[in-house]
Amino acid sequence: MRYDLLIRNAQVVDGTGAAPFRADVAVRGDRIAAVGDLGDVTTTASAADEINADGLYLAPGFIDVHTHDDTNVIRTPEMLPKLSQGVTTVVVGNCGISASPVTLAGEVPDPMNLLGQAEDFRYASFAAYAEAVEAATPSVNVAALVGHTSLRSQVMDDFARPASDAEIAGMERLLCQALGEGALGLSSGLAYRNAFHAPTAEMEPLVAAVGRAGGVYTTHLRDEFAGLFGAMDEAFATARHGRVPLVISHLKCAGAGNWGGAPHALEKLERAARHQGAHCDCYPYTAGSSTLDLGQVTDEIEIVITWSEPHPEQARRPLADIAADWDVSLLDAARRLQPAGAVYHNMSEDDMRRVLAHPLSMVGSDGLPNDPHPHPRLWGAFPRVLARYSRDLGLLPLAEAVRKMTGLSAANFGLDDRGVIRTGAFADLTLFDLTTLADSADYETPIAPARGIEMVMVNGVIGYRQGAATGERAGRMLRRTRRITDAPSRPIHPMENL
Repeated sequence: MRYDLLIRNAQVVDGTGAAPFRADVAVRGDRIAAVGDLGDVTTTASAADEINADGLYLAPGFIDVHTHDDTNVIRTPEMLPKLSQGVTTVVVGNCGISASPVTLAGEVPDPMNLLGQAEDFRYASFAAYAEAVEAATPSVNVAALVGHTSLRSQVMDDFARPASDAEIAGMERLLCQALGEGALGLSSGLAYRNAFHAPTAEMEPLVAAVGRAGGVYTTHLRDEFAGLFGAMDEAFATARHGRVPLVISHLKCAGAGNWGGAPHALEKLERAARHQGAHCDCYPYTAGSSTLDLGQVTDEIEIVITWSEPHPEQARRPLADIAADWDVSLLDAARRLQPAGAVYHNMSEDDMRRVLAHPLSMVGSDGLPNDPHPHPRLWGAFPRVLARYSRDLGLLPLAEAVRKMTGLSAANFGLDDRGVIRTGAFADLTLFDLTTLADSADYETPIAPARGIEMVMVNGVIGYRQGAATGERAGRMLRRTRRITDAPSRPIHPMENL
């Protein structure tokens, strides 16, 4: 039997949550051709290329379910921040902001400016965006949501109010066209000022359209602080009304006054999941990052400015130090810096660990690739889960950690034949050395590739090997072709492993 690549003697972590097992994995074309004991190369199987993976772990390529790489997969198709940590598929269009279906002239509304400048928003239809991705041939696969705030930007001239019936109808037309062209579903970012005034009555018709099309609804909740539990209830009700699976984006208990709330938040998620599709994603850090939001300015946590248009010289400095230098309040300093970006150290380690370990959570980086001094999650989220939280701290077994970034993710977003190692699945694979695996990026030096990622393959093509990109890019645009149903989850034992 002749293969294109034969990976021998790997410890296979197949993405299902099953225990690792020793096996050979053969690749032919863009698919996995065989898994098992494939025998001596001279008698049973041979390949154009062969990798001896003795002592290494082979997993499905990691699926980053929460990214803001919408325009970067086109402008910087090498996608090294993701490829270097073993990611083979990115889900874009999160938090209500997407590059399509959008055209803009003039100022980019916050937080759409996280994705780029006005000239980067030039895709009037989802199909036009998908064509641009395919023409760029990024190193990773791309699947896309449509952002609610982006839809608002196309039909409204004032975000500080609910949309009218006519404007909702206009958003629904754009959304339905995108869903018909392969978008995964709808995302919202109701905490942001340009979507905060959208009531449930505005969201329900849009989410219902997603339900009719068979997509998924993801949401950056209206409140991740004191109003978290009410915001969760709103999200559950909206998804139930639309008969659509729900993913809560980066579930967290933000703000010092809310630390310790994770058990109740997860209990609410469990209860909802008994009656409807309900999952969440999270990242393995206790700081978040976004645009500089006046509503999050407080002296209870450290806030570090990552960029500022009017005051670029203040980047990489704590907001408190800037305010002291200017002899103004934190709020006045923040106003002076806007538009700007920030890292907010607003979560507790215990809460984050509880969410990460829960069987209903997936891993998503939420990295901001256009930030000149990004949060380290952009380059390090996935190795950090495997190395720090699974290997070093024993928070969750390796097989479960891999499931959260592969098989569960693929099921929740309808990515058929991805996220698993089995015969016939696409050959998206990540080979790593668990003994040396580490996230190198930190808050001081956030742009740094992980250690221990030995090989990354996308659609049967090796894009990264032994610490360097190969220059071969084989990523594809992954369009939704069927109804997305709730991902199967293993039995949930409340607060297990914690």
